Amino acid sequence: MSAKVGERVVLHGYLGSSASLSKKLYFVQLISKDRARSVQIISTSGSLPGRDPLAQEHVRGLPMHTPVAVTGLIRERKQQPDQESGDIEKIIHVEIDLLSIQSLNDFPSDIIATPDTVFGPEQRHLQIRGDLGLRSSLIDRSTIGFFLRSKLHDLGFTEVETPLLFKSTPEGAREFIVPTRRKGLAYALPQSPQQYKQILMGSGIAKYYQFARCFRDEDLRADRQPEFTQLDLEMAFAGADEVMSVIEDLIRSLWSQFCGRRLPDSFPRLSYVEAMSRYGSDKPDTRIEAQISRIEYLLPADLITKITPLQDPVVEAFILRFEPSAQNDPSEMRNFITTFLESPEGMPFVHNPEGGPGVFIIDTKKPLQGLQALGFEAADRIEDFYDIQDGDLLILQARPNRAFSGGSTALGNLRLALHAAAVRGGYLKPLREFAPLWVTDFPLFSPISHTEPGQGGSAGLAATHHPFTSPKTLEDVDLLLRDPTRVIGDHYDLVINGVELGGGSRRIHSADMQAFIMRDVLKMSSARLADFSHLLEVLRAGCPPHAGIALGFDRLIALMLGKSSVREVIAFPKSGKGEDVLVKSPGPLSDEILETYSLRYRS
Repeated sequence: MSAKVGERVVLHGYLGSSASLSKKLYFVQLISKDRARSVQIISTSGSLPGRDPLAQEHVRGLPMHTPVAVTGLIRERKQQPDQESGDIEKIIHVEIDLLSIQSLNDFPSDIIATPDTVFGPEQRHLQIRGDLGLRSSLIDRSTIGFFLRSKLHDLGFTEVETPLLFKSTPEGAREFIVPTRRKGLAYALPQSPQQYKQILMGSGIAKYYQFARCFRDEDLRADRQPEFTQLDLEMAFAGADEVMSVIEDLIRSLWSQFCGRRLPDSFPRLSYVEAMSRYGSDKPDTRIEAQISRIEYLLPADLITKITPLQDPVVEAFILRFEPSAQNDPSEMRNFITTFLESPEGMPFVHNPEGGPGVFIIDTKKPLQGLQALGFEAADRIEDFYDIQDGDLLILQARPNRAFSGGSTALGNLRLALHAAAVRGGYLKPLREFAPLWVTDFPLFSPISHTEPGQGGSAGLAATHHPFTSPKTLEDVDLLLRDPTRVIGDHYDLVINGVELGGGSRRIHSADMQAFIMRDVLKMSSARLADFSHLLEVLRAGCPPHAGIALGFDRLIALMLGKSSVREVIAFPKSGKGEDVLVKSPGPLSDEILETYSLRYRS
């Protein structure tokens, strides 16, 4: 408070806890508008120039949490012993002698709001008001956004807003459709500003960015929402290295400024195949030491048939080792893995149709150190291959012997789940450091998945990321017609601690190449190809080479603040069913609305 003792002030805020020492003396905390600080209001029955004679009656009658306007005199407060102030900083050197108080909106008596009250998402406004952590996350989100805008401005980027009312085009994800009153015509909400930002590259905007709202009608999970924010960038006359350099600079600056951490001057790079081979994931958490190795050549054929029904499978393995404080006790490891595999979290791994995991616990008191099921020769090979110790857990898992596709393997998922369970059980210490890296060299095309619509072509393939990514090399261009499944795209994902923060690519800037991939490789129909005629025309008009990236801003904030879900850093997130239970959206359509937009329900 900048005012001086004896000055008359008008303060606004919320009423907090109160205490009545007598009929003539009443204390109440006034919590600041931002709920960060509080000051004590003292109400006495004595006369004072300017005091409302009913002030004490009014203040006693107002419920806690009521927003008020308080008029009073600042006076010195006697030094108080240290008190627990919780989330709110208490101003202890002064207090306010009450002259008058005005309720701005009484807090209703039917809402129970105590420090122990847990409000549900249908009362999100009270969740935010009562939870300092939530409010702090939203404030931090704003501060980080401002920091990024300033950095990008200094780097010569231009912020450009692109339309939210777009058109339906088969980029890869399902879209949200917005009907119009013009019969048969509809907008689509953008999955991303991808096409508009490429249009900007052909429009003379050298460096573009925006905090873009994006919409995808996908299945939800902890890190996914139907509407989300991404930091979108694109650079003309640039390739992958230039974009990655800009992003590394931004991320290093963020972590230094807000996390107090120094990240590497250059982020490591892993190819997609390396990431899937060594970590079983295309967004690997490289802090976890247990790396995956291929070992079927070390194993007897009869053992492989016992762990999988697959013919000629790949068999991979990793070693899980507890902290030395666990004393490398095989019985501890045995209890741990048994409990995990019998839990709801472990059962999907046990019932994998490709075969459950093979589990071996190194125990020097047993024959062949607990590897007797492998036989003498294989046990000896495993001991040579791994630097095994008493109490180690050896996990084997089979998978089909074919090229990697998708984002993870069963063993990669088990690796993460076991590590998380070991941390929860106190067998491993939580990982505190940050490990950024780039994952590159993804397949340009992947087999069509029943969960993703792809681009609707008849080739049985879909663009792994989107159909605008360029082949990486001239050799990849040559493979487009001969064997498109072997083509590598010039794509790059930023991963930190197993979280995919974003992805980008060098784009196709030739209209002929773009049309060729859509028509001759993906085998999209002429009608689907026509959906992209606007983009092809822009590329045809001398569009320069360009590359870009989109960072998931919600995920970025959640990772920086140590939150497990993006819902904790979004003011009004959707539920797991895609609903906003506060405002009750989505809602039903009335017959009148259906008629206005020429819609009807299918029977």
